[in-house]
Amino acid sequence: MSPRATIEEVASAAGVSRSTVSRVVNGSTAVSPEALAAVRAAIDELSYVPNRAARSLASRQTHAIALIVPEDTNRFFGDPFFAAIVAGITGKLGGSDYLLNLLIASDDPGDKMTSFVRNGGVDGALIVSHHTSDAFIDRIADAVPVVYGGRPVRRRETDYVVDVDNVAGAENATRRLIDIGRTRIATVSGTPTMVSSIDRMQGFRRALADAGLRPFAEEAGDYSEASGADAMRRILAGGAPDAVFVASDLMARGALTALRSAGLRVPEDVALVGFDDSSVAVSTDPQLTTMRQPMYRQGEAMAGVLLARLAGEDPANTTILPTELVVRASA
Repeated sequence: MSPRATIEEVASAAGVSRSTVSRVVNGSTAVSPEALAAVRAAIDELSYVPNRAARSLASRQTHAIALIVPEDTNRFFGDPFFAAIVAGITGKLGGSDYLLNLLIASDDPGDKMTSFVRNGGVDGALIVSHHTSDAFIDRIADAVPVVYGGRPVRRRETDYVVDVDNVAGAENATRRLIDIGRTRIATVSGTPTMVSSIDRMQGFRRALADAGLRPFAEEAGDYSEASGADAMRRILAGGAPDAVFVASDLMARGALTALRSAGLRVPEDVALVGFDDSSVAVSTDPQLTTMRQPMYRQGEAMAGVLLARLAGEDPANTTILPTELVVRASA
């Protein structure tokens, strides 16, 4: 393999100084059109690739963004939600000069992750799936520009958030069950330490109250399939509902397994509605009626807001994306 061309070789081929090449590479406008054309031609001819480390030292920028996920690896790799979010983020970053660093940790013992960010490892951070106990993310937000995917538990006026309307989504999902004539409606909520779970519970209760109904049962999971099955079994121990709103498709698949094990049919005996419209929703039999949240668009929007902040722009502090009911066979 031939050695990589140097900036000095580009300067020699273009007939300009090294500093002129550096200005072109770094996007400076303080270069004449003739010099710009000559440098670009030399870069193409020599297949020159700028040294990112050197550029970082010169600009004090890493051109890297962290995606911070305060979860364990089983949750991250087992939930299609995260794959869609990452796809949206990388899709948006593809047209930029930024690389994505993935940092997964359910906590931050010794502040290893926090120190990496605070010591200049990245220029900014995206944070998703955060809990009330994740105090370390506040220290990260104090060090670099941050955009949250989902409203943080302790939101500050200066925080930037991209979220979906979880209250309205859960309300509409529950209303679907009411509209098809179900009255003994239970819910399997998400992790109680997350704002999305709290909001979806609020939407569930609001829909029932508006219809003059009371919750048949309320049990919490942790957004995993196994927790959905466990929560459904706890509900069934107190009697059978005729409908269940489950706060994620993955938990809904677990709930479906528990219902079948108890000899109950979906939707004949128990109607079931999930949340996400992930690939899980079409993998079940029957396929899940669910509330679609635009996960790819959420990742894309998060990255867009952070890129705008890093460019010195002033994007909106809050971006709320709509949800949409997708009716399939389970309800």
